[in-house]
Amino acid sequence: MAGDRNSELTDHERHKEGAKGAQSTARFVNVTESIDERLKKSTIGLVTLEDFQKTKEEIEEEKRREAAKTAADKISAAKKSKKDKKKKRAMLSFADEEEAGKAVEEAPSPKRKKLLKNPEVDTSFLPDREREAQERTEREELRQKWLAEQERIKNEVIEITYSYWDGSGHRKTVECKKGDDIAAFLTKCRAQIPELRGMSVDNMMYIKEDLIIPHHYTFYDFIINKARGKSGPLFSFDVHDDVRLISDATREKDESHAGKVVERSWYNRFKHIFPASRWEVYDPDKDYGSYKIA
Repeated sequence: MAGDRNSELTDHERHKEGAKGAQSTARFVNVTESIDERLKKSTIGLVTLEDFQKTKEEIEEEKRREAAKTAADKISAAKKSKKDKKKKRAMLSFADEEEAGKAVEEAPSPKRKKLLKNPEVDTSFLPDREREAQERTEREELRQKWLAEQERIKNEVIEITYSYWDGSGHRKTVECKKGDDIAAFLTKCRAQIPELRGMSVDNMMYIKEDLIIPHHYTFYDFIINKARGKSGPLFSFDVHDDVRLISDATREKDESHAGKVVERSWYNRFKHIFPASRWEVYDPDKDYGSYKIA
């Protein structure tokens, strides 16, 4: 009996040593090994319930620690991988920009071929700002010269011979400027004729070469346009007794009749009688004859 008991104790000690060896070996097994498999390896042979439960708890605790560590490692690895990718992407972006900048700087600019002009080709029709500006300046200078010349002409004094007509003529002369209008001329005539001094200029008329001249026209208008009337030139104010024709019947001398100054009331009474019956209002667009001044 004593021998059998010693034999069982020896076996039990051997199993415990084997269990310890199995536990140390299990530390190096694959982390994916299940709890049951590791428990089987750690409890080979006969073990007490207390040892079995203790072994099981140790395996489960180790498993939980390994699982927690694995999860933490995965999260850390994922964060690091994401950070490395961003850093790499940024470095690549800066590298691309630097390379692009270097490429632009290093790229040789294309050489432009120098175009030669043909001096024999007429380029006057092409737009030229300097030439156009010079032409505008020249045109403006010519315009100003022309205007100054016209003002000089308008300020020239002329002597006008006229006849106060009341059925018979009473010749007089008056000085006016070429730029004066007919109303200004009649005002000066009124001062020379006692019968007209109390009369308004609107009630006076000026008849030249059988044409009634409206008050707003100036002597300059007839002079500059070399206008003519029915019986002679309107722009000449020297007086002859008649208009003497030269051998060519289609041409006349630069001679004219004295203009007539009349009262409007007289004209209205005798406009059906010669010479008033020949008179008509001047129309600048009407041709009063084919004569040309010699």
